[in-house]
Parts: sequence; structure tokens; C-alpha cells
Amino acid sequence: MKILTGIISSLTLLSLNVVGLSQAQAQTQEGFTFQNVPVSLTGNGCPKGTAEGVLNGDTLSITFSEFEAKAPRPNVISKSCNLRIGLNVPSGFNVQPINVKYLGFADVPRGGSADLNVKLLFQGQVIPTDDSPNRTFAAGFSDVWNKDVGVTLGTINACSKPVSSVFGINSTLTARATNLASRPRGLETQIRIDTIDTTIGPVLFQIKFAFNPC
Repeated sequence: MKILTGIISSLTLLSLNVVGLSQAQAQTQEGFTFQNVPVSLTGNGCPKGTAEGVLNGDTLSITFSEFEAKAPRPNVISKSCNLRIGLNVPSGFNVQPINVKYLGFADVPRGGSADLNVKLLFQGQVIPTDDSPNRTFAAGFSDVWNKDVGVTLGTINACSKPVSSVFGINSTLTARATNLASRPRGLETQIRIDTIDTTIGPVLFQIKFAFNPC
């Protein structure tokens, strides 16, 4: 009887371990595997060849070195940076982008102004957003800012076969210094998109996904 009880206990423990392993494996499949994805850059505000996409779990991070506009009196300076990100969704999943995050800093002296303009695209079409992705900074603003923009986009259905898609982020920074006072000398309007604090490098944009197995 003791031997039989021991065998039953061992089999029960083995079954629990198998169930636990299966659950752990399922959890690891509830997101993209860690990988680099192709990113192309165009525009006068982003250095060519510096962008990289890092896909890990439910987050796509776009890294590149810098993006800012500075305007000394009496100039208006606009800088644009247009990203195109290739994303392959493996078969057996539904994927939906739900949020885009970016942040930065603006310093606008008296007589100046600055604008942030962002368009999110999927397969070449502008994506509707739950919140405005843009912002205007009036004279006297000097602080950090951040944007967490909710995205309204239908599910990418890759249940039966893989789906290749292209996301786009078109962003423009405009700094105006046409009406700045002549003193103090060297005064300028500036606006920039700063890096998000991550372990993978200088991330300027993050796209969050809802990732659901079929």
C-alpha cells in the first residue's frame, strides 16, 4: 500500500509539473519573440541609417539618435522625421496596436512658439487615434512633456497565415523665434523628442500591442 501511495503521489506531482510547464510555455507565446525589425528613415530631422526597431513581447521600440528643432531669432525652423517599420505577424495570432508613447522637452521664450505634429500610419493610411498626437507650446513654456496616444485600429488577423505589414510614424517639430526680444543674446526656441528610459538604447517611440493567440 505504501508503495502504491508513493507511486500515485509521484504521478500526481509529475502531472502538476507538466501542467505548470505547459502554462509557462503558453505565457512565453503571448507576445513576439525578441527580434530586430527593419526601419527606414526619411526627413531632414533624423540622421539616415541610425534607426532600429526592437520587438519584444507586446512592445515595438524604435531607436535612433536624435530629433530636435532649434530656432534662433528671427527664424522659423522645421524638422521632419518619417519612419516606416516592417512588422511580420506569425500565423496563429491576432495582433492589435493599442498605444503609441513618446516624450520630449520644449523651451519657448517670450515671443516664440513651437509645434509637435505626429501622424500614425498603417499600410499607408492614417490611423485614427483616441487622443490628439499633436501639441502646441505657447510662449513661456519650458518643461518636459509626454504623449500616450491611444490607437484605434482593427485587429491584424494572422490566424491562418503570416501577415506582413508596415507601420509609419510621420513627425514634424517646428520652432518659431520670429518675435523674440533682441536681448538676451543667443535666445532661441527649441523643441525635441527625448529618449524613453529603457535598457535597449535611445528609444524615441514605443508601440504597444494587444497580442492574442487564435
